[in-house]
Amino acid sequence: MVIGGDAAGMSAASQARRLRGPDELEIVAFERGRFTSFSACGIPYWVGGDVPDRDRLIARTAEEHRARGIDLRLRTEVTEIDPARGRVRARDLDSGTESWTSYDKLVIATGARPIRPELPGMDAPGVHGVQNLEDGQALLDTLARTRGRRAVVVGAGYIGVEMAEAMIRRGYEVTVVNRGREPMATLDPDMGRLVHEAMTGMGITMVNDAEVTALPTGTDGRVRAVATEDAEFPADVVVLGIGVRPETGLARAAGLPVGEHGGLLTDRSMRVRGYENVWAGGDCVEVLDLVSGQERHVPLGTHANKHGQVIGANVGGGYATFPGVVGTAVSKVCDLEIARTGLREKDAHRVGLRFETVVIESTSRAGYYPNASPMTVKMLAELRTGRLLGVQIVGREGAGKRVDIAAVALTAGMTVEQMTALDLGYAPPFSPVWDPVLVAARKATAKIRGAG
Repeated sequence: MVIGGDAAGMSAASQARRLRGPDELEIVAFERGRFTSFSACGIPYWVGGDVPDRDRLIARTAEEHRARGIDLRLRTEVTEIDPARGRVRARDLDSGTESWTSYDKLVIATGARPIRPELPGMDAPGVHGVQNLEDGQALLDTLARTRGRRAVVVGAGYIGVEMAEAMIRRGYEVTVVNRGREPMATLDPDMGRLVHEAMTGMGITMVNDAEVTALPTGTDGRVRAVATEDAEFPADVVVLGIGVRPETGLARAAGLPVGEHGGLLTDRSMRVRGYENVWAGGDCVEVLDLVSGQERHVPLGTHANKHGQVIGANVGGGYATFPGVVGTAVSKVCDLEIARTGLREKDAHRVGLRFETVVIESTSRAGYYPNASPMTVKMLAELRTGRLLGVQIVGREGAGKRVDIAAVALTAGMTVEQMTALDLGYAPPFSPVWDPVLVAARKATAKIRGAG
């Protein structure tokens, strides 16, 4: 039985079905929404017009899953888990009827829920989150009806900056209200400042260090502004990009173990700790950070799909494990690419690591080659050992995916000195002779040596 019909849940169901046929393994999946196996990461690009229609974001429809022998029940919400008796209670959201269904093996893939503060006006018409396809369609419907052209995005993380770009592409005047010192809190503030400056250059108004206190409404009940303690920003539409938390209410109520960050705790096979026949994956779990050695919550579709593959192998009679993550992510706002992997400075301080940092400026191609664009690379390395701890990159075309070099190095436990010998591809259209990541590794090596 699977609770949740998106990346982790349906990947698990599909992998289990590959290993065992319908006569050997019955698979039932509950999904409270109307869609399954869709890309939430693609919603900003659908809203912005890069993706022409909603169906492009659906990897596999409910009908396709059912054709493979998976009993997928849409618009059905699980309301209670009873692990002692091996059953769940579910409600049909259209009819309201409830019933219990027994299981031998349970997969929890309930995802994450958007942070939506309880503030005046938060539920007013014109205020939108962007968690699922229904949210994306509702936002597009609002944009089609709205005459005004002022959009306020609350939050400046991945979704916030991507939705700011989507609104710019649709011709809106965009303000981003952010409670942090700089946008992109997944970066160190000095790198976030580069994002801030670039977004301002794109015509986006950035408001940092600002706590939203209310969303004032007009006489028609629609949102008309976003208010902070110091100012009020007019809005014809408001998009929320504040972040997410693990959706673990069901699991908590059932007594399943939850970690410091609110996610379910599993072993390396993705089995919930202490429960022989319960697995969990996706945005509702915490995972091991291979760099810090601690558990963290990293809600990304890449991990969710891998979790599902591991779970499906294990419930289907095979064997697989998920070793952990290094925290790699990449995004963009207009033509600015933003990437990070490993630890930020505050992460390294929190776990007691001593380190050195270097920041270098370089270009995406040989400096003499047409359209070479600038990029900034920041690198953290552990003192004495020289072990790579983290990399952040902000730049134009060709910058973002260079973070994958560092992600592989982190996974392999390489030192910055070892990185300088990496045999990377070179030609003037693709890179300078010394790739920017390797330039940073050379400087980090020298700094570590200089520190003794």
